[in-house]
Amino acid sequence: MKRFIYCLACSGLLLSGLTTTTLKAQTIDTLKLSKKLSNARFESPTEATTAATDIVDGEEPLIFTESDLWNRIRHGYAIPNLDNQLVNYQTSWYSSRMDYLLRIVQRGSRYLYHVVDALDKRGMPTDLALLPFIESAFNPQAISTAKASGMWQFMPATGRDFNLKQSIFKDDRRGVLDSTEAALDYLQRLYNIFGDWQLALAAYNWGEGSVQRAIKKQQALGLPIDFDSLSALMPNETKNYVPKLQAVKNIIGHPEHFNIVLPKLDNEPYFTTVKSQKDIDVQLAAKLAELPLNEFKALNPQFNRPVITGGNNINILLPIEKAPVFENNFLSWKGPYSSWTTLSVNKSERVETLANRFGYKADQLREVNAIPAKMIVKAGSTILVPKSAKSSEENIPVQIAELAQLTIENPSAGTRKIQVKVGKKDNLASLAKRYKLSVADIKSWNNLRKDQVAVGQKLVLHVPKAHASSNLQTASRSSNTKQQLAKNHRKVSSKQASKRTSKTLASAGKKSKRHS
Repeated sequence: MKRFIYCLACSGLLLSGLTTTTLKAQTIDTLKLSKKLSNARFESPTEATTAATDIVDGEEPLIFTESDLWNRIRHGYAIPNLDNQLVNYQTSWYSSRMDYLLRIVQRGSRYLYHVVDALDKRGMPTDLALLPFIESAFNPQAISTAKASGMWQFMPATGRDFNLKQSIFKDDRRGVLDSTEAALDYLQRLYNIFGDWQLALAAYNWGEGSVQRAIKKQQALGLPIDFDSLSALMPNETKNYVPKLQAVKNIIGHPEHFNIVLPKLDNEPYFTTVKSQKDIDVQLAAKLAELPLNEFKALNPQFNRPVITGGNNINILLPIEKAPVFENNFLSWKGPYSSWTTLSVNKSERVETLANRFGYKADQLREVNAIPAKMIVKAGSTILVPKSAKSSEENIPVQIAELAQLTIENPSAGTRKIQVKVGKKDNLASLAKRYKLSVADIKSWNNLRKDQVAVGQKLVLHVPKAHASSNLQTASRSSNTKQQLAKNHRKVSSKQASKRTSKTLASAGKKSKRHS
């Protein structure tokens, strides 16, 4: 846990394995260097080392090397502290749930170095490295009820604004590298707008428009526009947002005040990137890296499907020590790398219909494409299907991999449930043709195992509403026609009966005259 200060000329003396944070070149003198040393925080006086400096023409690039990642974060705190009742409440809440906090630390330990390093390269406060504690508990697969996703909780539209692509194969909002860069871009933009990190954070949670309106409202009343003053206008979530971050800062900054021992985190990267130009199944990639599947997915949560498309050189994250293992095993692998390809759906259909038509298993298609039971696939969608022998070496085309979408809907949303009785000349094929359905759907709706149906048997059909209305109108017209025919028949019968009666009376009159 030592903190060293080296000059650039001494960089060859840096210990192997230690990573460094290079500060911008600046003119210093003995007084300034002394001030830097006096402000440095060490675990104990005995752990502080002597600073080596080599001043050339008054210019010296300083390299601070810290072996402990927590210290690196603490040294980079730059957001003004907030001190109010909500901060006290949130600090008490987190400090009384140490098991929860330590689970977040354990989960985030894979990603924290990368976030801190990205912040340092931009010259941004390292306090922001703790923001995923609040956003997602450092879970890159977290999805909110509002459909925000990933470690930094991007909404779909905001993600697209920051070039986070979202297709059926990959959602960059969950990717560790892409989402972190996008989040820091967004936070930097918000800081440039408001000139205040606390307001920038409020805007990250509440939206920049909402914060701007709150500021205008305060200004119109001649009131202050700092976070504390604006918080009365904020929803509870935003009102507690910055206090939560301050609470975590307090605990990470001085864990000894809360009787906490943080696990040691080395100030060095946990993962690196490898590339593959071939499609590869997720399970196989984990196997070649000799990693448990859940650990592989924790580093690569952006992949939505059981295949990683390789035509566009997608990054795969692996623990540093596993990268050469993966590369060696990849080159020596003799079997197929991927067992999946794509199918474009031309018309809205049930999964069972698609499965029967192409010889797939319906349950398998639902599982790999994350299609809930009873949902139908809409026209224009792309689904993942098992590869055939002919396409075993082909990659999924880049355009499909980047743009493919899957749209599903509840069949009852656009259909009407009707019941029909099987007639003498009916069978499943004729009923399917009449109502523009598929035999597979009719069998599925009625739990039929065979294609035979009995005369008089009642069947449930889910008919498109327009078609159902047409059928009902046809049936209504048919019924009206029958009723009119019956009515006309009754009128004809009545006239005929009247004529017969008249004839009978006339005949009776003649007979009466003759007898008289």
